[in-house]
Parts: sequence; C-alpha cells; structure tokens
Amino acid sequence: MADVQPLQGIRYVPEAIGDLAEVVTPPFDVISAEAQARYYARSPYNSIRLELGQIFPDDTTLNNRYTRAAKTLAEWRMQGILRQDTTPGYYLYQQTFAHDGNSYTRTGLIARVRLAAWSERVVLPHEHTLSKPKDDRLKLMRACATNFSPVMSLYDDPQGRMRRLLSAYASQAEVHVIDEAQEEHRLHPITDEKQIALIHDFFAERQLYIADGHHRYETALNYREEVREQRRHLEPGDAANFVMMTLIDVDDPGLLVLPTHRLLFDLDKQALQALSAEHLARYFTVRELDTTENNEALLQQLAQAGERAPAFIVTTAERVWLLSLNEQGAARMAESEHSSAWNTLDVALVQRLVLEELLGLSTADITAGPYTRYTHATQEALQAIAQGQAQVVILLNATPIRQVCDVAQADDRMPQKSTYLYPKLLTGLVMNPLW
Repeated sequence: MADVQPLQGIRYVPEAIGDLAEVVTPPFDVISAEAQARYYARSPYNSIRLELGQIFPDDTTLNNRYTRAAKTLAEWRMQGILRQDTTPGYYLYQQTFAHDGNSYTRTGLIARVRLAAWSERVVLPHEHTLSKPKDDRLKLMRACATNFSPVMSLYDDPQGRMRRLLSAYASQAEVHVIDEAQEEHRLHPITDEKQIALIHDFFAERQLYIADGHHRYETALNYREEVREQRRHLEPGDAANFVMMTLIDVDDPGLLVLPTHRLLFDLDKQALQALSAEHLARYFTVRELDTTENNEALLQQLAQAGERAPAFIVTTAERVWLLSLNEQGAARMAESEHSSAWNTLDVALVQRLVLEELLGLSTADITAGPYTRYTHATQEALQAIAQGQAQVVILLNATPIRQVCDVAQADDRMPQKSTYLYPKLLTGLVMNPLW
C-alpha cells in the first residue's frame, strides 16, 4: 500500500531570519492579492516569494514568477537563509487553534509519499481538479524542483497508535510558531532509525485519502511523467517519484471540517417560483422555521435534523425552511450515476435536487459561479439575504470526514465546495527537494 518515507527537508535557519512567523504563509490557493502583498512586505525572506510570486506586466518566458522563485530559492540556500537537513527524518507537525469558542489540537506527520496513479487505489481522491491551478503549480515545480507546501492526507488508525507516537514529541518540539491568526504550530524532526522503521511499516498497510491538495498531487504526477520522459528512465528511489504530505489520523479530534454555505443570486423569476414549499415537498420533508430565530438556534436545529437524515436549510427574504430528505427524494437520488456514498451527501442533495432539478441550473452554472458563491460563515450568509445581496441562502452542516472517505473508497468525486478543513497547513515550515 502506501510507501511513506522520511525526507531531508529544507528549512529556514532561525539565526538568519529571526521570527519564523514572519516568513510562513498559507498555501497558494487561499492567498488573496491583499494577503500576497502583506506577506511580501512582512519580510524579505517570506516564503510567498516561492509559493506565490508576484506577476508583473513586463514578465517574459525568462523572467517571471516561476524563474524568480527558482532564483530566490537558490540565493537563499547559498546565503544560508534555507538549509537542508543532513539526516533523513519524518516531522511531527501539530497545530493548536480555536474555533467558535472551542480549542483543538491536530496532529500530523510530514513525510514524502511515493506517487501512485488514482487507478492504483493507494492514494484516493474525492474531488475533481481544474486545469488552471495545475498548470500554475506545474510551472513552479519545473522551475524549482521543490514542494513548498504539503498535500494534506488522511489515514485510518482505529487504535490511535500513530497519533500517540507523534504526540510524544510535541512537548519537546524543536520549532514553535504562533502565526498571524494566533494559531500555534509545533514541528519536531523524528530521526531515530527504529521509529522511522516503525512509521514506514505502519503506513505500508494503509491507503491514504487526500483531504486537501488534489491539484498539488496531480501536478506531482504530471511532473513525474515529464521527468521520466526527459530522462527516458526513472529509478524507483528518484525524488521525482515522491510528493510531500502531512498525514493525519482520520479520527484525530483536531480534524475540523467547516460547512460551506451556498448563496444564490441573479436567479430569474421562474427559478424563484420553483423554490416553494409545494415543490420542495416532492423530495423533502419541509418544516417552516421562524424567520426571527437567531443563527445559533437555526444551526442547532439543522444539526439535530442532520443526525436523523440528510438535511439543510433554505432561506429567502420571506421564508426559512428546514428540509430533510424523504423517501421520494432518496429514490430520486438513487437514480443518479453516482455511488450510494455520494447520494447521501447533503451537498449532493442540494446540487442535484435543488440547484439542478428545481432551479434549472446546469453543472457548468454551478461550477463557473454566475449564480453562486460560497461562505463558511453563517452570519455572512444570512446578512447577504438581509442586505439583498443574495436571493437564496442554503445553510449546510459540515460534511463528516468519514463521508469524504466513503466517497473516495467508491471512486467517486464530491460536488464542488463540499469540504473545508480548518485551519490550512503552513507553507514554509518544511520544503521537499525533488532532486
């Protein structure tokens, strides 16, 4: 099964950069233009210059964000800003954070993992990817031959053996960082040969589920094939055969998935007329809620309903409905071309039965976003209704992580914006060379 190996990570030299918090960033896909500028200004050694460099009007094929990243990487290594560890090892990576008044600790293992095609069923995906971000990441990988940010993946460990092993290192962590969100990050290399062998053997019996980073994984597959074609041969131990991952127990108590609510706008009159209690009752048990109920009460009722059956809330300026899947709706979902695991997803019900069937939106409409946007914040979603910025809001429970794994096991793909694991993994703590 999974071939999980230690790596000789490239890391910042503390004496050269001072506070590590000044040089780390989130991964590329959640960095806005404003955040990019902020990271550039924060430190001349901020990893934004590697992960997501700026684009300039006079860029050329020889001078662009990718070539500048490669030049910066080489300069920082020569100047002693970055240094490669001399001993191969795994890295404990633990994050402590707060959300909605609760405190969480998520424990992971940074390693390099042998690439396997989806068809090999060693590493399992749950979502589709887009060509544009993959093209961007491939250009960066070609230029730098380095993984700057890890793919987040999950594994099964019912007894919690690996989590206990890793947590033992947390109290003595070599690196301790508090980032701009006041979240704590602890990193510690694991270089003991017996522990390395134990960890490798543990994962040799397991499949891995990608939780976040599908684009980066597919890019690594594409890069490997390019290198193989250029060299006409690739030794099994070649670094291009691997990608950096942070591996997390699927039952880790710090594994937090946030809901992703749907906001609909610019719908025509016909579509809005279809969104009535009478039409919704074709597929759902419809319960009308008091429009004056506060957010907490709404979410509590939604959570309770979700324990009994797939459920979500539909809100307009005039109505609030709590919808639970009925027998007719379940039968209609069973007619889809998807797996039974997909057919019971709350987000799948919303897409197939509400957005497509009742509102008449196509998959392209939903994916491209002319009528939809997304938020993880309930308050933001409901304010959009109150302020006339959305015609309809669909509130969802978070997708249970086990449902994500079930969809992956069924070799299916979840609808767009089904999961958001919080928080993201930091970029800049450990980098994986591909040479």
